[in-house]
Amino acid sequence: MSTPTMLVVEDNSDHLELTLTTLQQNGVPHDIVVARDGREALDYLFCEGMYKDRNANSQPELVLLDLGLPKLSGLEVMRRMREDPRTFFVPVVMLTLVSEQSEAVRAFKGGLNSYVSKPLDYRDFEEKLQQVREYWRTSNFAPLTIL
Repeated sequence: MSTPTMLVVEDNSDHLELTLTTLQQNGVPHDIVVARDGREALDYLFCEGMYKDRNANSQPELVLLDLGLPKLSGLEVMRRMREDPRTFFVPVVMLTLVSEQSEAVRAFKGGLNSYVSKPLDYRDFEEKLQQVREYWRTSNFAPLTIL
């Protein structure tokens, strides 16, 4: 059995480093794939561009998605995920700045699973990521796993 994948979509290098460090320090049982903009995220998810040889039947177990991305916004990435049966059930947790909360409301209407604000304090951010990871790893059941 292969190691599950987590897709982290983040364009801010400081936020990305903090996210990856937190996930790695807490023993995430996933291979972590990083996309730095919305277009790259969709290329990964739909096996296009530099990911054309990726196995399309192996979708990430979780997507950590920034809202404010270059090329395509986090809202657009999520909208396209929800339109496609290959990614419809992939859980999406949006990591956003507090100033983007109104956009998060729009995201919930479009199928967002969870919204987490990015705190400025490292320890707060670390704790939130641990909680997100633990919930999706142990408590959430995707519709396909309960059918």
